[in-house]
Amino acid sequence: MRAFVVGGAVRDALLGLPVMDRDWVVVGETPEAMLARGFRPVGKDFPVFLHPASNEEYALARTERKSGRGYTGFVCHASPDVTLEQDLLRRDLTINAIARDAEGKLTDPYGGVADLNARIFRHVSPAFAEDPVRILRVARFAARFSEFSLAPETLTLMQNMVRAGEVDHLVPERVWQELSRGLMEDTPSRMIRILRECGALARILPEVDALFGVPQPEQHHPEIDTGEHVLMVIDASARGGHPLAVRWACLLHDLGKGTTPEAILPHHYGHEARGEHMARAVSERLKAPTECRDLAVMVAREHGILGQIDILRAETVVKVIERCDALRRPERFRLMLDAAACDYRGRGGERAAPWQPGIRWQQMLDRMRAIDAGRIARECTNKAQIPERIHCARLAAVKAVRAETSAAD
Repeated sequence: MRAFVVGGAVRDALLGLPVMDRDWVVVGETPEAMLARGFRPVGKDFPVFLHPASNEEYALARTERKSGRGYTGFVCHASPDVTLEQDLLRRDLTINAIARDAEGKLTDPYGGVADLNARIFRHVSPAFAEDPVRILRVARFAARFSEFSLAPETLTLMQNMVRAGEVDHLVPERVWQELSRGLMEDTPSRMIRILRECGALARILPEVDALFGVPQPEQHHPEIDTGEHVLMVIDASARGGHPLAVRWACLLHDLGKGTTPEAILPHHYGHEARGEHMARAVSERLKAPTECRDLAVMVAREHGILGQIDILRAETVVKVIERCDALRRPERFRLMLDAAACDYRGRGGERAAPWQPGIRWQQMLDRMRAIDAGRIARECTNKAQIPERIHCARLAAVKAVRAETSAAD
């Protein structure tokens, strides 16, 4: 059986990166022959099998022909006469169109090794334009391999695809899958830059695209441009190793600034309230998981007030904690503080020191959660006064933390 390792496993090995999974292409075989060897069929649209021992995927060499719009309109042809070179021709980028046989010999008909060495993303053939998901994949690869550049001809092809409306046929679930994976890479800002450069960002995330060119007060934002600020924030979330929900919230936290009336720029009064609704709408449109949606909404609504904790009235501090349901869901509140800290760090230059307001909010939440509400209820003879007694205890907790902090300073 002629089998070749292909795609990301070969690419990553040549780059000296860990190889987690291997995909194989089998040339000159039939489905019946694979079954006879003990392989288990798993492919629905084309012949893919699992190895009986390693459980790795083995796909019969195939070609693809465009039959409709979007990323699902393909007719696949798999037969023993399909060559390895024909199979590699259907792949997206040259760096993913390299095969390696069992002896380690490479088959590289489209210059993938040269492009790897030059750190270039280049499409294999004009057939790249047949699948709009490839635009998202290239952007995601840019977030992973930040030192790579995009070949000018590939950028032009991607721009033409966007103008032709191919991106408009992507279903929300597929867009979310690629965006979420890109956000979890080391430099997610590169994904957004590539999407914006080819015009796809305005189609799939117009609310984020609208932030570029929108000014902010220079004394608070040396980077000035709101879009650039958001890119700094999501990169800060990546450096912090934060989970997807935090990174998604960071991407959406300033959406309201894209709708600020021009007459009041560079100020953005009320952008949090506008952004709250926009973050919810975007998350629901892309069918983001509930935890990502809820955190994005909360961060968009609250991020402006979180940094002001030292000047807020105790009543307001308690109100914010209660509004965020932090007493019942402290873990989510901590994630919100993580996102707010990334917002602080994404303002021109790296700010490595701990974000002091976050520490203060956590101290106050911990003190409020230590209140024995059950004991207050038992000791209160007038049951109608229980909520007020608990509220007063929470206010006292906030004031106590402030007094201790002032004494320490």
